[in-house]
Amino acid sequence: MNTRSPGAVAVDGSIRSERRGPVLLLGIDRPARRTGFTPEMAHALAEGYTLLESDPELRVAVVWAVGAHFTAGLDLPRWSGILQAGGALVDERLVDPFDLRAPRRVKPVVYAVQGVCYTLGIELMLAADIVIAAEDCRFSQLEVLRGLMPTGGATVRIAERAGTGNAMLYLLTGDVFGADEAWRMGLVQRVVSAGSQFDAALAIAERIAAAAPLAVQAVVRNARLAREQGPLAAIAEYRDRQARLAASADAREGLAAFRERRAPRFSGR
Repeated sequence: MNTRSPGAVAVDGSIRSERRGPVLLLGIDRPARRTGFTPEMAHALAEGYTLLESDPELRVAVVWAVGAHFTAGLDLPRWSGILQAGGALVDERLVDPFDLRAPRRVKPVVYAVQGVCYTLGIELMLAADIVIAAEDCRFSQLEVLRGLMPTGGATVRIAERAGTGNAMLYLLTGDVFGADEAWRMGLVQRVVSAGSQFDAALAIAERIAAAAPLAVQAVVRNARLAREQGPLAAIAEYRDRQARLAASADAREGLAAFRERRAPRFSGR
């Protein structure tokens, strides 16, 4: 995979983009600097998310990283002016990879992480749907050791997944923890042998891509609604959402495939 995002300069890092059928592969590429994220890389990643949402042929994305490490976090010297000015991490016209503001994605994203996965890396993966971690992965939310606080969602999402006590233990100390601890806290869904994380993530993405796209997107929306507005809000939309899905061409195809004992061929309509 060697396609670089438009406008991305090698010294600034880049996001490799490749289509594999209905799966979009987004590869974070700056291994010489432990994948320290530059503003250019953040912009290119947001462009990738926006492509995922806008292209009807794409159903799911896998985000991975070139080299031994997923990311050491922000390249702080490159970001200091933006942070001091209270600027946005990415162009607000693009889909937000941190899923903190509109426009937001409804298509699933799977992450494959390895080696060092610090700060920004944790916040990006927690904003995704499924995370596969290599057994050599090391995590740290160390902003307090740099005079900053996490602002990509970690203060909310680690507490949501792992409980306030576990969140405070790592948010307030910046301590490093491993893949098994991340799995225990629910921050990652599977731990696999080092080097196999991409293949494991891609296999899951391909299974998602084989499911009915409208139903998959409805699940993403409803789960987000439950997290942000509570279970009653999510339950309240069940009947209307299910009625619309049941009237779709995909639902008819799913029923036909069941009756004919064959694999369904969903169109997203």
